[in-house]
Amino acid sequence: MFKSQIRRHFRLAATLAGALLAACGTVRETAPVACPASTSCAQCPPCPTPATPSALPPARPMQAARWGDLPGWAEDDLKSAWPAFLQSCRGLASRPQWPLWKTACAEAKGLPANDSAVLRRFFESRFEPYLLTNPDTTTSGLVTGYYEPLLRGSRSRSATFSQPLLGVPPDLLSIELADVLPELKNMRLRGRLQGNKVIPYYSRADITAREKDFADRVLLWVDDAVEFFFLQIQGSGRVRLPDGKLVRIAYADQNGHPYQSVGRVLIERGELKSEQASMQGIQAWARANPAKLSEVLNANPSYVFFREVPAKGNENEGPQGALGVPLTAERSIAVDPRNVPLGAPVFLSTTQPNTSIPLRRLMLAQDTGGAIRGVVRADFFWGFGPEAGAQAGRMKQSGQMWVLLPPGAAPK
Repeated sequence: MFKSQIRRHFRLAATLAGALLAACGTVRETAPVACPASTSCAQCPPCPTPATPSALPPARPMQAARWGDLPGWAEDDLKSAWPAFLQSCRGLASRPQWPLWKTACAEAKGLPANDSAVLRRFFESRFEPYLLTNPDTTTSGLVTGYYEPLLRGSRSRSATFSQPLLGVPPDLLSIELADVLPELKNMRLRGRLQGNKVIPYYSRADITAREKDFADRVLLWVDDAVEFFFLQIQGSGRVRLPDGKLVRIAYADQNGHPYQSVGRVLIERGELKSEQASMQGIQAWARANPAKLSEVLNANPSYVFFREVPAKGNENEGPQGALGVPLTAERSIAVDPRNVPLGAPVFLSTTQPNTSIPLRRLMLAQDTGGAIRGVVRADFFWGFGPEAGAQAGRMKQSGQMWVLLPPGAAPK
């Protein structure tokens, strides 16, 4: 009976979302849904005023390009990208677009992985480059970084290990709106059942205040609230237990609330200047202001739940991305899958963190992220540990992107 009740509420929620889509134009997982003026809805913002139509239609996200347009393409050491490309082939093999990639991936298996010239000829003969272009016709966008952090933790709580790392609670509902309305593809609602209503799930502040209610969902206890917060932003990481064993954890779900940048909150409150709001700057502020920490962290209502990943005996392998394959340090990126196909090679032209030194290399689109939205937008995976974290925390660069697709794979 409970399951049928949930299904009924799923249908009602999807129908409501359809009405909201008609009223407000769009529904996104990372933004609160606005209510039409005639609908009674607690804590719903008003519908935004429709933008004035521009004289020209939005630019197509992919513009045909030539290999000579890719700055640094001829100099990139493609040997370093090759293992990541083969991982993409493995991930694409179970996806609907596989027939378009099958020939190239089959040929790739027989190529020498240690000959960059051969690999370059392979890409130039089997793929076509497309310059990613924003709707306003600009071709530059934001490139940030992420990494796999290392935390200290324990299976049991103590004075040292007091921060609970939670698995998915059983009352968290995830509603795939496309199941009822196909036009709502890639959109979902999360919430919980209260009586006969589906309501928003608990915010970060609610979850931390109701710790006892989640006691049976604790996977591990970690020792640092700030490091745990950044783990939730990164989405995956490793925890070293007192006996030296490493436990790998990965993103499992999220409470449905939109992410609010803590750096932005600190800037708005005058606690940090904009140039100080890097991961390292926020960590330094937190160490100096422990009494203010909980309030600032709770200004971000989003909360991430994790799952423990079974050990596979290869600690050098990266965490699994959205494509379902391990990420490769400095060769995998997270993208917006609405604009860039998961698994595709992407040539990235940007700069090293906080410098003007060129960073131009072939990457593989193997992951996604809640904050990765837009056409020219990427999150650069730096790898595991403190050094990777230092690079990721400083990275906020401008860049251009060319997606490489087999013939027939580009959207028409």
